[in-house]
Amino acid sequence: MRIATWNVNSVNARLEAVLAWFADAAPDVACLQEIKCVDEKFPSEAFERLGYNVAIHGQKTYNGVALLSKTPLEDVRRGLPGDDGDEQARYIEAVISGPSPVRVAGIYLPNGNPVDSEKFAYKLRWMDRLNRHARDLLALEEPLVIAGDYNVIPEPQDVHDPAAWAGDALFRPESRAAFRALKWLGLTDAYMAADGVPGGYTFWDYQAGAWPRDHGIRIDHLLLSPTAADSLTSVIIHRDVRGREKPSDHVPVVAALDLAS
Repeated sequence: MRIATWNVNSVNARLEAVLAWFADAAPDVACLQEIKCVDEKFPSEAFERLGYNVAIHGQKTYNGVALLSKTPLEDVRRGLPGDDGDEQARYIEAVISGPSPVRVAGIYLPNGNPVDSEKFAYKLRWMDRLNRHARDLLALEEPLVIAGDYNVIPEPQDVHDPAAWAGDALFRPESRAAFRALKWLGLTDAYMAADGVPGGYTFWDYQAGAWPRDHGIRIDHLLLSPTAADSLTSVIIHRDVRGREKPSDHVPVVAALDLAS
């Protein structure tokens, strides 16, 4: 099973490019972030024609996440538990049915900038809620993948210039500590387990020639439960997508799991 995560930065604005990648790469499951539309405006039919079942947790203009799967989606959850007043569409979860079911959560973790604002406090609270929910999911002892745009640069090797990002919410010690706390629950960073080569960037800003100069950061991650990590065979970062026409500033990351083994 190949599971992809991709912040598409507006699914309707980039639909032609997104569909072209799906037609070519054909992941079994995909977690999309920043779809930037309400559920009714998501182009479900276009993905259904490619053979995908679709679950959406959308929001007008901002945020929004979606899960796509070639097999039916069961036990769908929209919204991260822990704060009934949180109206931001940043979390979706479902069981991917099949001979070897796997639970997949798609997340769009808050950016948190500027750090001297409520936005950073919200980011850290959201990460704490994710930690608590991940504990509950891990207790089920089933294959689990939590994939998405984490808006966290885990280590200096994951950024082209660590000093330039020192004060940013994505690289602040608090954010990185919260990411480590997630891994300490028993979750494995798929890229680090399968490859781990420095420079495995997944995001390049539109400004200052970041893409041609390879001034990137690694913020799109797939965290795996022990049973999922045991089945991991590869992780591929589709860097070439960033160089295509009208690209997102993120690229797809695809983890392959041999769940039958």
